[in-house]
Amino acid sequence: MRCFPQNGIENSAIKIFGEDTKDNRILDTALFLKEKNPERQIVFVTKDINLRLKAKSLKLTAENFEFGNIKNVESLPTGVMTYSQLENEDIDKLHKSGKLDVSEKKYPFLNKENNYYILKSKEGGSALAYYNTLESRLENIQKTTSFGVSSRNAEQTFAMHALMNEDKRLVCLQGVAGTGKTLLALSTAMEIRSKYKQIFLARPIVSLGNKDLGYLPGDISSKLDPYMQPLWDNLKFIQNQFSDRSKEFKLINQMIELEKLTISALSYIRGRSLSNIIFIVDEAQNLTPHEIKTIITRAGEGSKFIFTGDVKQIDTPYLDEKSNGLAYVIDKFRGQDIFSHIQLLKGERSKLANIANELL
Repeated sequence: MRCFPQNGIENSAIKIFGEDTKDNRILDTALFLKEKNPERQIVFVTKDINLRLKAKSLKLTAENFEFGNIKNVESLPTGVMTYSQLENEDIDKLHKSGKLDVSEKKYPFLNKENNYYILKSKEGGSALAYYNTLESRLENIQKTTSFGVSSRNAEQTFAMHALMNEDKRLVCLQGVAGTGKTLLALSTAMEIRSKYKQIFLARPIVSLGNKDLGYLPGDISSKLDPYMQPLWDNLKFIQNQFSDRSKEFKLINQMIELEKLTISALSYIRGRSLSNIIFIVDEAQNLTPHEIKTIITRAGEGSKFIFTGDVKQIDTPYLDEKSNGLAYVIDKFRGQDIFSHIQLLKGERSKLANIANELL
């Protein structure tokens, strides 16, 4: 793009903000077009909210780039629904036989967008259930353990069920810090590892202070380590559930050495075909809709893709709650039989972390 000089522009961004940066030159280009074409409406379009604010301060009409935006974040399915008007006999049948046929009797609360249910009866009975759309039945779910990690609440129990369900080829876990998103994804992947050739862990690299990977010293492995440390921390937590002499403890080290378990950046995924693997993407809210599409379309036969994140913890100025990749994929895949989404609500990291989530 040709950036016009600020000479002759009444309100030059470079002069006003005191910096000859690329952003300010782009703003000056828009200002030049506005002054030279007063009869036309000049609209400055960018996903950078900071740049939109600067444009508006210069009396430029500024709008967000709307492609990939969802209409309403609040309308996204949570994956979990509570229904408290079930007949007590249905609750008893769920517990005794483990399933409840829903083809013979209408249950209006059931829908494809929410696969998991906390069911209660007027008499006080309750059950956790999964709506199997392929079999048209409700299936009872019990709290479970995967590779030393046990579910602590209903949503975590549902998440573990979805992660271990072979019919669900795409699973999204959303929740605030400390709800166990990454830990559940990793522990469950280790539990079902025998069904897949490799476990691939990744997270987008979001640099702070405008410094990219080249700023850090060392080779590519050394540059990536600071960004991948949260994944290593969760893996170490799982490993510490066992004694250092146990086969499970040694297995994790062995899988890392043999590259059966790999932690990497997302930068090199384009063009690959990933078959029969578990692909876990952490902090997926920092991905764009285009990047999410690029990742999912790499899925080969037999692969399972897991995205974890929180749409309220976006670390890039170019995305928001409506335009990030995690919200986008949840919105687009809603109702698909191969997809499950669970919103984790209760923090389980520590009392301090829970209070911080509420107050800060």
